[in-house]
Amino acid sequence: MSGMIQVLADTVAAQIAAGEVVERPASVVKELVENALDAGAGVVTVLVEEGGKKLIRVSDDGAGIAQDELALAFARHATSKLRTVADLDRIHTLGFRGEALASIAAVSRTTIVSRARGDSAGATAQVEGGEVRYVRQAGAPVGTVVAVENLFFNTPARLKFLKSESTERRHIMQLVSNYAMAYPNVRFRLIMEGREQFHSTGSGDVADVLVEVFGLEAFKEMLEVSPQPPSRPDLPPIEVYGFTSTPNLNRSNRSQIILFVNGRTISDQSLTYAVVQAYHTLIPSGRYPMAVLMIALEPDEVDVNVHPTKAEVRFRAPEAVFSAVQRAVRRAVVDQAPVPPMGGDPYGSVEDGWRPAPSADQPPRAMVPGEEQLRMELNALDPGRYAHQRPDYMTPSPQPQTAPTEIPEGIGRPARPRTLPILRVIGQVGAMYIVAEGPAGLYLIDQHAAHERILYEQFMAEQAAMEPVAQRTLDAATVELPPAAAHLVEEAQNVLAGLGFEIELFGANTFRVRAIPALLADREPGDVLRMIVQDLESGNEPGGVTLEEKLVRRVCKTAAVKAGQTLSYDEMQGLIRQLERCESPRTCPHGRPTMLHISGDELAKQFGRT
Repeated sequence: MSGMIQVLADTVAAQIAAGEVVERPASVVKELVENALDAGAGVVTVLVEEGGKKLIRVSDDGAGIAQDELALAFARHATSKLRTVADLDRIHTLGFRGEALASIAAVSRTTIVSRARGDSAGATAQVEGGEVRYVRQAGAPVGTVVAVENLFFNTPARLKFLKSESTERRHIMQLVSNYAMAYPNVRFRLIMEGREQFHSTGSGDVADVLVEVFGLEAFKEMLEVSPQPPSRPDLPPIEVYGFTSTPNLNRSNRSQIILFVNGRTISDQSLTYAVVQAYHTLIPSGRYPMAVLMIALEPDEVDVNVHPTKAEVRFRAPEAVFSAVQRAVRRAVVDQAPVPPMGGDPYGSVEDGWRPAPSADQPPRAMVPGEEQLRMELNALDPGRYAHQRPDYMTPSPQPQTAPTEIPEGIGRPARPRTLPILRVIGQVGAMYIVAEGPAGLYLIDQHAAHERILYEQFMAEQAAMEPVAQRTLDAATVELPPAAAHLVEEAQNVLAGLGFEIELFGANTFRVRAIPALLADREPGDVLRMIVQDLESGNEPGGVTLEEKLVRRVCKTAAVKAGQTLSYDEMQGLIRQLERCESPRTCPHGRPTMLHISGDELAKQFGRT
């Protein structure tokens, strides 16, 4: 070991400490918003430029800071919120360590203007890289304004690891909307890149905030959660209230299960699981509800001093909190959830391949728009298109025509090579699987996965040829989205246009949909756009597929034949004929197998013929 042991300089120590508190621009917003709420603010305004790297400004109308304490506010471990170690057991504020302003100022140029209630004048101070530049008197209204500029200017390694501006803006949007839900009596306003992205009324009603965050249509599917009495008299009093979704409204991930403990947004896998468990048998496996839940308990029953960012907490009685959350949500869902309509989509997951099988005594019904794609009597190079894109679908040619992929008679080769042996349809099992015979044995084909593969390769071929097939809507559909979702759609407009969407901004958080991909021509444009938003919200995972490919997969998954749909012999044979010419016929675009093969030898073995 070389070198001498020495005490680090204060600026170096401050920058190291800042690394634990200030992970990204959203961390700065979090700390400043919490300070504003602790100061009793009724109005909080957040302004962001370049995803927070250039500027973050948070202003409030709270109690303010006295002029003679302004410089002290930037000292490490300077706080007005606790005095002794014992105070840690009864914390009623969001902040308490006195590290936020010091950590932020250590990695930025921070300017603060504040006037305490009762003072005749305010004061301003500036700290850059942890060093105080000035403190002087200034005119200001009651409250505080903190401006953080050039974040991480003196820690280039941290700056290099920040995500894209759109990702950082999304984190800030999520954080501000979370605090707006936790503090509905406070009026929040978020301005990003010069445009208002979110505002809440401060009415005190959390329902008003939920409408702003999730949109009116989603809120209509939310159920109010009320506190339940403890299951045992020896358990501490725990109140769980808020809103949770009906089983009809569910998502593909847990990201919209939002939890607060005593007004503090937290991340807790156990409590998230408690919410999911409350829907046991009510929603399909792999789907998750939406929920915004407030958990209130005595401060000495929860330890908030276990994580640098205070994002995790530890409960004195974790089993009691788990039970309280699960019971409150389950009671709300069981008591209030509406009965799913007959023939509807009770779980909202038809695009995932689920649909109730028709009963045997159900009377025949009229064909719905778009169902004619199942006839499969299509050119193998052009599978799955809808009827109004093929105006002659009702008048088939009296003479059979040879598809371009058929092996021609005489000299010549097929337009696309065969990737599977010739298969002959035998029948259908459970309205889900096609049974086919080939020279190498028996094949069971998942009709949904197979059609998804066919549509995907067609779509990608059109993309490669720069010929996305779009279907213009008869009347432009107007769709209003929650602020966060609208921001994502606006950023992805170029990608969406390349897939056949024609979407234009039509007011704040409102879009006009003029065209959608032709494969989805029988779908409601607003529903299609909301479906796409789910993929935009999930973002790009490291090492995962691109956003464009993810959206293509979503379009094909939605348009493909569903499990539970009975197909005619010609429809099944047409699907298999197209699958035989796919480049990768054995898996769907998501990697699931499209078929199972049982060889002739295996069949003979199972029947004892070997």
